[in-house]
Amino acid sequence: MRHKGRVAIVTGASRGIGLGVAERLVAEGARVCLTARGEETLAEAVAALGGPSVAMAVAGKADDPEHRAETVRRVTEAFGPVDILVNNTGINPAFGPLVGLDLGAARKILDVNVVSALGWVQEVCAAGMVDRGGAIVSVTSVAGIVPPPGISFYGVSKAALAHLTACLAVELGPAIRVNAVAPAVVKTRFASALYEGREEEVASRYPLGRLGEPADVAGAVSYLVSDDASWVTGQTLVVDGGVTLTGRGA
Repeated sequence: MRHKGRVAIVTGASRGIGLGVAERLVAEGARVCLTARGEETLAEAVAALGGPSVAMAVAGKADDPEHRAETVRRVTEAFGPVDILVNNTGINPAFGPLVGLDLGAARKILDVNVVSALGWVQEVCAAGMVDRGGAIVSVTSVAGIVPPPGISFYGVSKAALAHLTACLAVELGPAIRVNAVAPAVVKTRFASALYEGREEEVASRYPLGRLGEPADVAGAVSYLVSDDASWVTGQTLVVDGGVTLTGRGA
């Protein structure tokens, strides 16, 4: 129960890594607000977490400033001031070499994966986290560390998010700690194209011999927002089964 009494927002949390993070935070005592685009999947996630006494949801787009403001307002009214923010929302609508990348898609990737993360930070700070203190974690990717074939601009956005994490850690300390986690392939619908139908082959590249599960990332996030990490800020914790040690990305 190391998060007992704390209030968290987890974005992109109707399924996958975001829902796994929310499950871990609730299991350790936090009350959590989930955000994502789909109202129905969010309602199912809230029910799975234990209902309105421990979880709530606000549907909307992460890159919509009004949605961000409404979410912070509603969770503060329902549960109290926000202590924890987990920026998990991410998109990758483009595949292929950078020279052929549609620039509109590139702007959208940056807006959702990077700019909206900063927007969430600005909202929770404006709501008082900068005065009370708190912890922020963003979900980046090993694609931002090792150039990934086919999804290079997604990797660019995740590298930018990792650097944003470091910049915010300097600006917001000592009141707020800001860190990131960088997963490799985690078995979610979002990443299914990277392993579906060939999971054994993909997993064989990993020193630990398997792909990630949402719970693997959730454990790392829970640590970073806990008091156990009270002297850790500005860091990107790689959660990758060892694959980047082999010189490969996801």
